[in-house]
Amino acid sequence: MNNTIFEIREDKFYLKGKEFKFISGAIHYFRIPEEGWQHSLYNLKAMGANTVETYIPWNLHEPLEGKFNFSGNLDIRRFVETAEKLGLYAILRPSPYICAEWEFGGLPAWLLNYRQMRIRSSDPAFIEKVAHYYQRLFQEIRPLQFTQGGPVLMMQLENEYGSYANDKKYLASVYQLMLENGCDVPIFTSDGEWRATQRAGNLTGQNILPTGNFGSEPSEKFQQMQDFYGKTFPLVCMEFWDGWFNRYSEKIIRRDPIELAESVKEALSIGNGVNLYMFHGGTNFGFMNGCSSRGTMDLPQVTSYDYDAPLDEAGNPTQKYDELQRVIHELYPKIVQEPPLIKRFMSKKLELTAKVSYFNVKNEISEVKISDYPMTMEELEYPYGYVLYENDYQRDKNIENFKLIDVSDRAQFYLNESLAATQYREEIGESIALEIGQEMNKISVLVENMGRVNYGPRLLADSQRKGIRGGVMSDIHFITGGWKQYSLLDDKLSQADFSKGWKTDTPALYKFNFKLNSEIKDTYIDMTGFGKGFVTVNGKNIGRYWDKGPFLSLYLPKSFLCEGENEIIVFETEGKFKEVLSLVEHPVYMDDKFLMATIKK
Repeated sequence: MNNTIFEIREDKFYLKGKEFKFISGAIHYFRIPEEGWQHSLYNLKAMGANTVETYIPWNLHEPLEGKFNFSGNLDIRRFVETAEKLGLYAILRPSPYICAEWEFGGLPAWLLNYRQMRIRSSDPAFIEKVAHYYQRLFQEIRPLQFTQGGPVLMMQLENEYGSYANDKKYLASVYQLMLENGCDVPIFTSDGEWRATQRAGNLTGQNILPTGNFGSEPSEKFQQMQDFYGKTFPLVCMEFWDGWFNRYSEKIIRRDPIELAESVKEALSIGNGVNLYMFHGGTNFGFMNGCSSRGTMDLPQVTSYDYDAPLDEAGNPTQKYDELQRVIHELYPKIVQEPPLIKRFMSKKLELTAKVSYFNVKNEISEVKISDYPMTMEELEYPYGYVLYENDYQRDKNIENFKLIDVSDRAQFYLNESLAATQYREEIGESIALEIGQEMNKISVLVENMGRVNYGPRLLADSQRKGIRGGVMSDIHFITGGWKQYSLLDDKLSQADFSKGWKTDTPALYKFNFKLNSEIKDTYIDMTGFGKGFVTVNGKNIGRYWDKGPFLSLYLPKSFLCEGENEIIVFETEGKFKEVLSLVEHPVYMDDKFLMATIKK
């Protein structure tokens, strides 16, 4: 018996020569503070699972071209080794594109500077970038393979490619790169179960396992896959959707725990492997939330990636956890299960320490570049968050019409630091008529990248290049020369001089200083009363907030806090704020009425 072999024989998996079925849960190491990995992985094992699955986001590991990061919260090797110590196997999804409701589907924004490149295709220019990334990535993940003595059983070729294109040359190129970089565990594709997506997304003629993504009716959907291929193979649901993601202004989607558990039970009874997507969703910290698209509309997703998963955003078990543990025990009574670990939370009232208008401190907390024409965020090498564009304007007439041309995603237009208009993609280009009362004036345009599309054909839309792509017009001409661009440094807000003055109805920073003793716990920041912006805690960006809901709080892990002095800074763009900020023990929602929905697709 070869103890280093995980293999496929006809319609079954074999591990070390014995028949094997995986019960897996998705945990994204990049959405959970590294201090919380052990907690989530332990609870996965305690539920009765034997495997953890995770995506690998290219945009975090290579944020600037040629600059790689596999340390701290991005230490994929340590995450997998932590899982292994708990007795879990692993499935890795290192494909160039991951979707995952993640910014640009995990593709790095710097790719957009190559304007002739076609992403997710056999374009040699794109393949060259993937090859460079894979050379570095596989240095980390190659030793983790089961064949090398590690816990990784399988790796993914591409992610739901059948829902995007059918470029077989591209799939073959990625497959070859994986082999060249030392992948010697089984490789799989992951697509919808129906014929069109399986036909487009699979690479025929190679020993690649097709898997399906769905959240209900497993018997019918597994049968569709078998009917299409006309042969037997291990039936795997690589994403069994146990919940769903959320967008601004929409009700939170919930799924009945008992209905879910019974559906998973059916899938486990029929299939050879089921991966719960998600087991623990976590948080889109920083500016990493993705964006849906509907027609020509972009619909940004929220900071929370709670997903209504078996573990909630903070990592605590929900009723779904209990029901899933129950059905796993019914199917496999010999599996050892344990009570889950539970986190505790704290509450506290924080008084406002200081506030200052952003216009007064922009030089202290920004990277500044000057150009004749406005530069995109990608060209500025600060592709996420906010950029302030400023220029001088000499009056031509008393009432002037201004226009923003090709700007994404949200722009606030200021004349002499007074807000004149707020425009979104749908309104960009509409005339802004203003009375000009003085000879020399200052134009300021604060542009927010609210999240690049992570799924569908709009990955190729020009609007995925953020900031000002076209320009700013007065009368019928573009304003050129002397554009100053202030790329906001979200980790430098504490360097602002809060003594420089505050003005109503302008973007501003609000600081809350407070002390904690050794009894530090997780908490939520109640953002009720604020308008729109993001929050940093001791220099770490914990995500965006928006009073459109449905979430009105931000999850704050205890690992972001420290004993002694702590600092919270709120960057607020709408001029709304509170003198007292509340840390609370539970999430805060805009509406307590939730939409109940069974996920079917």
